[in-house]
Amino acid sequence: MDSWDEIKTAYHVARLGTVSGAAEALGVHHATVIRHIDAIENRLGAKLFQRHARGYTPTEAGRDLLGVAQTTDDQFTQLVGRIRGRGDSVTGELIVTTISALAPLLVPSLAKFQDLHPELIVRLLTDERVFRLEYGEAHVAVRAGPKPEEPDNVVQFFQQQHGTMYASPDYLEEYGTPQGLHDLREHRFVSHDSETARAPFDRWIRENIPHENITFRGTEQQVLQQAVCAGAGIGYFTHWDAKRHPDLVAVTESLEEWSSPIWLVTHVDLHRTMKVQAFTSFLKEEAENWFQE
Repeated sequence: MDSWDEIKTAYHVARLGTVSGAAEALGVHHATVIRHIDAIENRLGAKLFQRHARGYTPTEAGRDLLGVAQTTDDQFTQLVGRIRGRGDSVTGELIVTTISALAPLLVPSLAKFQDLHPELIVRLLTDERVFRLEYGEAHVAVRAGPKPEEPDNVVQFFQQQHGTMYASPDYLEEYGTPQGLHDLREHRFVSHDSETARAPFDRWIRENIPHENITFRGTEQQVLQQAVCAGAGIGYFTHWDAKRHPDLVAVTESLEEWSSPIWLVTHVDLHRTMKVQAFTSFLKEEAENWFQE
């Protein structure tokens, strides 16, 4: 295509559904939007939109264009993220990704790091999905579980977190305390709803506890923890996290197979930049006291 402006305009019309909305998003007059749409339709020899009183609806060709334009826009956004991370100062955005379960550890450390570098904008992205560092989605990833194997990433062992099964006093008063691992099959459990959950304890409980004994299930770690605290059943806590709930009672010894390694991951293109090096060095010092039991 000779004109990316026309594609960009069509993308915004398809995304927002109106000429006026696209004009506002692009900062142009609505007549410019109409002119661009007419021009690209003439160039392609196809109608990209159905015009109606409520606005513009993409045709099949318009939806195809929207998909391509969305991908292009995402890639440019990711490129900007990679370029910004290559600076020689600790300013701009620092994008860190992790699972929500580790956020209580990371947030105070990120706040301290930001105090040291006031011009820094911190973005902490917590999600179960793996963010793509090679696409600039994050500068640093703190991941739990098996060692990441994506090419072009620098992967460093960070910490090992341990935990065990805990229950609330209310649960133990009603159902009693397990007398060892052999006694667990007589109890009620709180665990992840997904049959493909990857955490070591989630795998262990699927293999060792009858499915019907997992009587409270959820998809968010915070929800599962609240259920254990409310007496719904026995559930897994890391030792550091259990300290935040002093009423909980450990009901078994910790098994090594329940422990989980944590990895510090950066992309090779950004690994040596001042911002990434400053943060990872700071975080390693902070983490020395994270898991002391």
